Amino acid sequence: MQKSIQFRGESLEYEIKGTGMPVMLVHGFTEDRRIWHPLLKGLENKYKWILPDLPGSGHSSFNKSVPELKDFAESIHAIADFENIDRLVLIGHSMGGYISLAFAEKYPERISALGLFHSSSYADSDEKKEARDKNIRFIQKHGSPLFIEQAIPGLFSDYFKSKYPEEIRKLIERYANFKEDSLVLYLNAMKNRPSTTSVLKSITKPVLFIMGEEDKAVPLKDALEQCHLPQISYIHILTQTAHMGMIENTSLCNSFVDQFLGKIPV
Repeated sequence: MQKSIQFRGESLEYEIKGTGMPVMLVHGFTEDRRIWHPLLKGLENKYKWILPDLPGSGHSSFNKSVPELKDFAESIHAIADFENIDRLVLIGHSMGGYISLAFAEKYPERISALGLFHSSSYADSDEKKEARDKNIRFIQKHGSPLFIEQAIPGLFSDYFKSKYPEEIRKLIERYANFKEDSLVLYLNAMKNRPSTTSVLKSITKPVLFIMGEEDKAVPLKDALEQCHLPQISYIHILTQTAHMGMIENTSLCNSFVDQFLGKIPV
């Protein structure tokens, strides 16, 4: 079921599948809610899945009044309120994990569990900030299609790129016309985000970590360093996988998420 609400004067689109314990899946940079569809195979009716298009992504309107990741967290909050959901599981991929952490920091009472899917609580290093600025300049000079064509393959392992090039091509074609203003806004928001390690240190709810052995966007070393911070952690390392586990290693990720959700009290 596709739904829409008005959020800060713009249209916020999201999708709901199934019934049961509410689980919101928050997509990452250069993505929209469709990135999660492979993960839901066999689980569609087991939980109540909420898949938003973040402002500026997919069918959601671009909102220039959303300058920080914590502001994106308010879109999640607006959907939860509209759906009368008191508590939910938040699972975020990459940038979606940063946004989920921002939500958990402001609304800890609304979280029943948290999932970081190829994501991190660390702020950007100076080197990473410089890389984001470089990407912004590239997008402003060359546009979204060329940026997407060059960026997406780097999110996958060499094994996946060699064996399933058609899958990567489909993603490039799907997101080739991503809004340039949105990409620039996201890059600036990620660059300027603060560390949220304090959230992981203070959270009393279970936290799921899924990380890729060959992830260059969130290196395995960085991902492992934060796993000990929560009181309750579930840790999974995907071999021959980079930053896109829901596509590169769908079956395992499906199993890990299902097992994790099965441990959450309803």
